[in-house]
Amino acid sequence: MSGFLDRAKEQAKQGLAQGKQKVDELQQQRAGSDLLRKLGAAYYAERRGSGTPEATQSALTALEAHISAHGDGFLHS
Repeated sequence: MSGFLDRAKEQAKQGLAQGKQKVDELQQQRAGSDLLRKLGAAYYAERRGSGTPEATQSALTALEAHISAHGDGFLHS
């Protein structure tokens, strides 16, 4: 009986680890999408005359940093 419980416990740990990894990936994708949306808004505001090139560059820099750290998978969704 002890062996069965040990296997069940190990499977539960693996399931939790996989679930946490999926949650982390989803959070990274959402953060990337949010940064991309902010870049679009900054660019649009700049083109309309109510934004600045600095704000657009700042948004681009933040997006590039996110891509460097987490990849660009959110761009392909």
